[in-house]
Amino acid sequence: MKMEFTKMHGAGNDYVYVNCIEQELPNPGAISEYVSHRRFGIGSDGLIMICKSDVADFKMRIFNADASEAKMCGNGTRCIAKYVYDKGLTAKTTFTLDTLSGIKTIEVFLGVDGKVEEASVDMGEPIFKCADIPMISDHFMFVDQGLVLEEDVVYNGTALSVGNPHYVTFVEDVDALDLEKLGPKFEKHKLFPESVNTEFVQVIDKNTVKFRVWERGSGETWACGTGATAVCVATIMLGHAGKKGEELTVIAKGGTLKLTHLPNNHVILRGPAVTVFEGVIDIPEAIINK
Repeated sequence: MKMEFTKMHGAGNDYVYVNCIEQELPNPGAISEYVSHRRFGIGSDGLIMICKSDVADFKMRIFNADASEAKMCGNGTRCIAKYVYDKGLTAKTTFTLDTLSGIKTIEVFLGVDGKVEEASVDMGEPIFKCADIPMISDHFMFVDQGLVLEEDVVYNGTALSVGNPHYVTFVEDVDALDLEKLGPKFEKHKLFPESVNTEFVQVIDKNTVKFRVWERGSGETWACGTGATAVCVATIMLGHAGKKGEELTVIAKGGTLKLTHLPNNHVILRGPAVTVFEGVIDIPEAIINK
């Protein structure tokens, strides 16, 4: 099967995008695993399908590099916005996107060439109730508390959901961390039955933080929109930096994102959306039938 695709990224969080408005992909999880491989495929953090929706302007399905389906991707929503606007699938500069985490509202911002340069998305309200994250805990909420990784290894952090489950922990130096060893210990922790995305955050100044993220199903990615959202909420809540209603600069490995935790508790994520290249790839029958 020949599959037309567009490679895009939002602050280095890169995905393979496929127009599925006319036709669904067979076995998208297996295709995502195949095309995401950095050496033998296109190379990406996963696969995003742009589909028709009965309840919104468009629908997103997102699959991680390990074939698992995710609920939401903040950077992915911005790239979808660029895709559908730049390709003339919509003339709207504000439109809705159906995701497994609910309907999101996206606004695009055009560059001098008339194409989308940035986009913002309303990420909704964060969820702290452990049972809804989900997290197995005797606490109603898990805020600035210790998570035991192994004997004598404890990381204080905050658990929340912003479409996906997240654990946000603050460290002195994010660049000094060995995430390849540390990340999986958080991801598969027994207290998170659906695994968890983990953000390691360093405070730079009163308006700026820097983070690295270990995403469930993909490993370390260069940015994460839901992760940046979780970072913004936890940072302001704990008084480390930023204020509600004011823009917080969140620096990821692949670029800078701007987030605002509004007084109504919604979080607005704004950042770049970039088209890298387009092409056609042959998907072997063995992958489709996997």
